[in-house]
Amino acid sequence: MRKTKNIIRSIFVIVILFLSQNSFASPQMPDYIIYKGDTIPIYNLILEKYFQKIEKSDKGSLFGLKFRDGASFNCWRGYQAIYEIENNSLYLKNIIDCGEKKIDKSASENRMNEIFGNKVINGKVYIDWFSGDFTIPNGELLRWDGVFHKTFEKGILIKVNNGKVSEISKVENYIDDPKRINRKYGDTISKVMFNELNKLNWNNKKDFDCSEKYLVTIGKSGEVTKVIMPEYQTKKEIKEFWERNEYNYCLKTVLKGLKDLKFDILKKKGKPIEESVYLEIWIEDNGKLENWTE
Repeated sequence: MRKTKNIIRSIFVIVILFLSQNSFASPQMPDYIIYKGDTIPIYNLILEKYFQKIEKSDKGSLFGLKFRDGASFNCWRGYQAIYEIENNSLYLKNIIDCGEKKIDKSASENRMNEIFGNKVINGKVYIDWFSGDFTIPNGELLRWDGVFHKTFEKGILIKVNNGKVSEISKVENYIDDPKRINRKYGDTISKVMFNELNKLNWNNKKDFDCSEKYLVTIGKSGEVTKVIMPEYQTKKEIKEFWERNEYNYCLKTVLKGLKDLKFDILKKKGKPIEESVYLEIWIEDNGKLENWTE
């Protein structure tokens, strides 16, 4: 029997975004890129990488821009950058105040000149410090970490090598298979998992109580590959709160209950990714889960 038994009866499901953690809790304004005449938001802080490279990203007030201290909650970096692709090269075109609707070209030029000096040519800077890739979004929003990073259903992947655009390709980040479970939206995943686990009879002869928080991994193939209890990671933690047989039983039961699910494939920049789903399940006396989310 579990040493510390929970008595709260509820189920709470949160889909956790892959990808990256950020210490800033407020949603952040994007940067922009001018591509084929359109100005489009992008979610890759290319200019910020430059400031980090020269180790000046946390100096407070820099070049007339307010960075960390005093910056607004939804624009902690204190500026927004506008980029442009021209002649297969990536340029920095403007540095503007957060939320600036009409660009103050004079102020932008002053910032550019003070930061980059003679690297400013014809009012823009060749981005020779950046190698990597970023996506120009298209289609519906698939996932968002709640702060900055977003993944869209479709996009244009731009690969860059020291400022030179080496490849431009269209990518799709979602494979919609009619034979698989739709996972475009987080609530779809939560409902499916709840219904699947609720098919099980959680009453057992050993009277194990599996009411707990679980982290379920949906693998790159769209199938559940792993289940853990995030609050109990070390042997010491497990031994302190659980009997080993009960701990193993609960993990295996949740994994077994979800193993036959096959979800659509989710991608990032055109490549399949894993996704983690946080589940908190509480078991009623009749061996069923009560869904308080509806």
